[in-house]
Amino acid sequence: VQLQASGGGVVQPGGSLRLSCAASGRTDSRWFTWFRQAPGKEREFVSAIGWSGGHTYYADSVKGRFTISRDKAKNTMYLQMNSLQPSDTAVYFCARGSVVLSGIYDSRNYYYWGQGTQVTVSS
Repeated sequence: VQLQASGGGVVQPGGSLRLSCAASGRTDSRWFTWFRQAPGKEREFVSAIGWSGGHTYYADSVKGRFTISRDKAKNTMYLQMNSLQPSDTAVYFCARGSVVLSGIYDSRNYYYWGQGTQVTVSS
């Protein structure tokens, strides 16, 4: 599985960005997930979507502002990010894995990772 993340950039507080993550190769993993990592901090869970059923999960810090979705025909996942805040500044990584539901929040459970895309929220 190869994952290609894109869509990052610089945006002012309150602005929006949409990240994409295109998958190639085997695409039968159960979960398609976004993590992020800010400088000096650990990688943290942002959102996940079940590839088959489309169930979605969000970190409390992004609920109501971020929306995850997927296009199965294109093997692509998206993260629509609205009302961005400086605290959202990080490198965003996409990942795929087949962990059980309780494990989707732990980055150590994922085998396949994209290269990361930088999101900077600054005035």
